[in-house]
Amino acid sequence: MNYTEYPTTDHRLDYAVPVALTIAGSDSGGGAGIQADLKTFHQFGVFGTSAITAITAQNTIDVSAIHPVPLSSVRAQIDAVASDLRPAAIKTGMLATAEVAEMVASEISDHKLNPYVMDPVMVATNGRRLLEDNATTTLLSCLVPLATLVTPNLQEAAILTGDDVRTVSEMRNAARWLVDAGADAALVKGGHLDGDAVDVLWDGAEELLWRHPRIDTLHTHGTGCTLSAAVTASLAAGADMTTAVDRAIRFVQDSISSAPRLGEGRGPINLLASPQ
Repeated sequence: MNYTEYPTTDHRLDYAVPVALTIAGSDSGGGAGIQADLKTFHQFGVFGTSAITAITAQNTIDVSAIHPVPLSSVRAQIDAVASDLRPAAIKTGMLATAEVAEMVASEISDHKLNPYVMDPVMVATNGRRLLEDNATTTLLSCLVPLATLVTPNLQEAAILTGDDVRTVSEMRNAARWLVDAGADAALVKGGHLDGDAVDVLWDGAEELLWRHPRIDTLHTHGTGCTLSAAVTASLAAGADMTTAVDRAIRFVQDSISSAPRLGEGRGPINLLASPQ
């Protein structure tokens, strides 16, 4: 019998690969949650790890079921990653309950996990509530003070601050409110504004605004998860906050404009886009 011999090649990388951790829910449709986070980490050249807080049954049309993961299992996942792989940056998304949010805050503090990007996922694109009503207070008291960056959309900013957030002026006020509440910085996302989309970043000293034309499409599922994951990936790779946010916004814009038009409802954006 003849055998073909293949030369041995050393494929080891000559540089360290940054590690990022996402603590969030699973999206069976693949467009948001853990799945979107890990795809985004990959596109940004970062090794992605995860701790799943809830399993959802969803597609582009509906979220039909939500099954929270037991508290002990979420903690075990975080401990396993943090004790060995030592993430250079982390993010949270869907936490589902106040108990999970409180435990995650404790884990972030105990393992000294930072930079920390907090995406306060509360409501799905189709309107399904993803966070218990009583958990908002826990987010504000336990997680916001630990956050390097908080990334609410208009609806989430309104829930967190208790005020209307419908205009750029109100977005600016909300960003300041969140920094006053303990976050190092806040990025209030204006994708649902009338007219052009505007994003407002406030870090307690400097305010930056990004304005970009609205893209006429239904396919925006997962934009919030993707943006926060992109910021996390850039921070893990050593970028400063302004650069990380700018790259994330441009990545999401490109991903929306090249969305693959999957499904019969609000489809996912293009998570195979190349970061700039």
